[in-house]
Amino acid sequence: MVDGFSGSSFTRRNDIIEELPERPSRAALAWRDLTDGARKSWMWTALALQDIKLRYRGSVLGPWWLSITTSVMAMTISLVYAHLFSMSAAIYLPYVTIGLVVWQLISGLVTEACETFLRAQTIIEQVALPFSIHAYRGVCRQLMVFAHNCAIVPVVLIATRTAVDWRILEAVPAVAVLAVNGLWVSILLGMLSARFRDIPPIIGSLLQVGFLLTPVFWPIEALGDWVPMAAFNPIFAAIDVVRAPLLGVPTAAHSWIVLLGSTTLGWLTTYALFARFRMRIAYWI
Repeated sequence: MVDGFSGSSFTRRNDIIEELPERPSRAALAWRDLTDGARKSWMWTALALQDIKLRYRGSVLGPWWLSITTSVMAMTISLVYAHLFSMSAAIYLPYVTIGLVVWQLISGLVTEACETFLRAQTIIEQVALPFSIHAYRGVCRQLMVFAHNCAIVPVVLIATRTAVDWRILEAVPAVAVLAVNGLWVSILLGMLSARFRDIPPIIGSLLQVGFLLTPVFWPIEALGDWVPMAAFNPIFAAIDVVRAPLLGVPTAAHSWIVLLGSTTLGWLTTYALFARFRMRIAYWI
């Protein structure tokens, strides 16, 4: 006996301490958050659908207003810029229409990414859920809006008699890659916006500049000697891998390389920051 404790008691306590499970690393907890959120697809899909219904509650056409707005904008731009760029309207209209549809998906993902966690403040404060659910929710919501806007694409392709071939199937994995990018963008900008409230207006301003600098409604060939510089623009690459297959033409030489490289770099950066600051999100909001 030593101070009222026997040697066997110390032994048992040491055995208990040795049997305690090792605390998971931050990286492991971040990975668990992402996988647990993905498994709850029924939840973030239902929440995304609810967001759409609430946003257009009381509206007769609902999300179709976005499709109508995109159609009017594409036709208006085509009437003016087709002459400026000396292009046939039958070629330019599908080019600008698909470009606008994909741009709206990208800008929607980036803009609403800033509200990923701020929008879900009440849920985060009251319910213990994986933080990634809110990112999945935002990406799913934007894909639903994108699906509505895509309804005008076949109409334009048929009306302009645009020839398509087997390359059209490439648009499916391209949209999937955009969704994967949207996920890391939602997590990264969601965390930054929760910590620094100046991020949303900054991102909004950068998107306006990006729209003008990216070949959305103007052909990349119009840059002349500066074409290689624009070709390495990640936003152009994201648009090109979807637009080119739908137009029946090959993608630019480096579009897939730039897009996949941006995806890898973005996820590595986001995962490192998510693992480091994930537990602070609830305090920041």
